[in-house]
Amino acid sequence: MTTLFGIDRLLADPALRAPLQGKRVALLAHPASVTADLTHSLDALVAAGIDVTAVFGPQHGVRGDLQDNMMESPDFTDPTYGMPVFSLYGEVRRPSGQSMHTFDVMLVDLQDLGCRIYTYVTTLLYILEAAAEHGKAVWVLDRPNPAGRPVEGTLLRAGWESFVGAGPMVMRHGLTMGEMGRWFIRHFGLDVDYRVIEMDGWQPEGPGFGWPAERVWINPSPNAANVNMARAYAGTVMVEGATLSEGRGTTRPLELFGAPDIDAKAVIAEMYRLAPEWLAGCKLRDIWFQPTFHKHAGALNSGVHIHAEGSWYDHASFRPWRVQALGFKAIRALYPDYPIWRGTDFKYEYTNDVLAIDVINGSPLLRGWIDDAGAAPGDLDALALPDEAAWREEIADLLIY
Repeated sequence: MTTLFGIDRLLADPALRAPLQGKRVALLAHPASVTADLTHSLDALVAAGIDVTAVFGPQHGVRGDLQDNMMESPDFTDPTYGMPVFSLYGEVRRPSGQSMHTFDVMLVDLQDLGCRIYTYVTTLLYILEAAAEHGKAVWVLDRPNPAGRPVEGTLLRAGWESFVGAGPMVMRHGLTMGEMGRWFIRHFGLDVDYRVIEMDGWQPEGPGFGWPAERVWINPSPNAANVNMARAYAGTVMVEGATLSEGRGTTRPLELFGAPDIDAKAVIAEMYRLAPEWLAGCKLRDIWFQPTFHKHAGALNSGVHIHAEGSWYDHASFRPWRVQALGFKAIRALYPDYPIWRGTDFKYEYTNDVLAIDVINGSPLLRGWIDDAGAAPGDLDALALPDEAAWREEIADLLIY
């Protein structure tokens, strides 16, 4: 069965496009914003006769050219069509009033990874808030959540909101972008003309467990190289708040973690000793890697590669947030004085005087559990399980598929 994404349905059905007649249309897109035949959505919409008057780009840019976090994109003029391209990860994170006057309807066509910290969901919230303020319509051209429906992690706590934490959601949220928009509108009480162009045939529990096998994977950001990364990301993203390498500067970033001064074989053994039940559904492999840039560049690192793929993958039991938490816990147990956490001098996503690991997790709870030598796996479950249950209940009536 072929899965039609929102952009494919919009292009195939003149009735869906009819409300756009006579309207100035903006597109929020990145490199993975493509049709089933890999035509970029901008080109496809223009070819379909849509009056695209502006383009907006999220973090890493419309062209996906910027590798690292906190690398800002400039505004520019599209060289093919001549319309303005506004960066939402440059001088501004929220669309300016000036840019909001360039369109009537915003089409949001962003491939997400299903994780709270992946900034495209925050950009969607900022777009919805600006649209409510300026009386604009927002249509999400829906795409799959490649991590599927499972949810995991603690809820972001009040006061910990940031560009990587748009609101009180768990780390692995289980929603598509279209569904997330519905949650934002309800949670923040937004009055906005909102529409989801739904997918046709998406089976979150079917083959691929979120990502349709017949669709080519295209990096939505430079370090999102494959579906394995998308599955592992709700855990491995936490390594951005650690002194360990998350594999940036290698060909498998955010699927692994390591450092020059740890023994990965010993770490894996300790992880299995501490909480073998948390490691179901994946395979851990000890590796060596040498990043060409970023943390520990040029040094030989001993690392752990998380394989949430092949015969080892079990969608229902794989828990990436717990897997990575356990990796940290094992390092803390083996090397009690190891400086795992990046300090407050590292300003993660424009925050000040807080530890990046706490910003990423939306509270200090996870770090506290890791650093407490007496805390057992059941203590983290006691924090996370109620939050996960509450989130499942909260989103139950928002699910489209």
